Amino acid sequence: MAAIAPAGPCTASAKLVASQPRRSAVAVASPSLSASALGRRFDGLRLSASPASSATSAGLLDSSSRVSSARSGCRGVVTMGLEAGVGVLGNKVGMLTWFTEDGKAVPCTVIGFHEGNIVTQVKTTDTDGYNAVQVGYRRVREGRLSKPEAGHAKKSGAPPLRHLQEFRLPAETVAQFAPGQQIKVEELFQAGDLVDIKGVSIGKGFAGGIKRWNFARGPMTHGSKSHRQLGSIGAGTTPGRVYPGKKMPGQMGNAQVKIRKLKIMKVDPELRAVIIRGAVPGKAGNLLRICPAKIVGKNVPSK
Repeated sequence: MAAIAPAGPCTASAKLVASQPRRSAVAVASPSLSASALGRRFDGLRLSASPASSATSAGLLDSSSRVSSARSGCRGVVTMGLEAGVGVLGNKVGMLTWFTEDGKAVPCTVIGFHEGNIVTQVKTTDTDGYNAVQVGYRRVREGRLSKPEAGHAKKSGAPPLRHLQEFRLPAETVAQFAPGQQIKVEELFQAGDLVDIKGVSIGKGFAGGIKRWNFARGPMTHGSKSHRQLGSIGAGTTPGRVYPGKKMPGQMGNAQVKIRKLKIMKVDPELRAVIIRGAVPGKAGNLLRICPAKIVGKNVPSK
């Protein structure tokens, strides 16, 4: 097992530190994070812009650090299928390395939470035709919202919120919520829980079939002129057309992606942050939708 180096001085920004019982764990900041993307608070949470020194501390992250969130283009109401439970919205902070007790290095993602996650509307079958809880996130100035958006927030008694998401739930679960109610992450999740996370993936632009669909390239020699082309995309006279859905070059990424059953490694209520095992969609600052994972035979709700 690799030795753990003692904590060193913080150079560019701040260190990332994670802890586990009985034995300290080390979290190392991702060197790919740029300093210009950081600087705005998640109540004292920041990722380092350069590879930080390893450290052994009881805290999740250095209390003097901060983090920024790039403005997300996701705005408006999005409805989904029936969920296993109400969820929250957050922003991707970046990635780190989590060292387990047996010395294994596990890639993890830090998710921070701005002020928000307030219930803005409770929908029922009697009033709206379906049961759902609408949650608002990311407090902003009222002038940043349109008049209908600001009026919707005032009606629920919530402050001006930039993002709205709906979580469709069974009627008995919806009855437990009321407009203006605050949803706290530390009360909703704990270490060891499995969650489903949805967000917009990183856009790659226009990509060919080899990059987009992992096609094999053609011969590079012996007179071949089809090096990176698709090959045949259909027959001639019959059917005489290209079938819809054929894998071809086009826009890659920049699409809604859901990753299921990701494990929560740690919840830090003071810093309003959680550590998730594995990667989540998008870049640092990307808006994420987090809700309890659907597990067949345990918590999949019946319609």
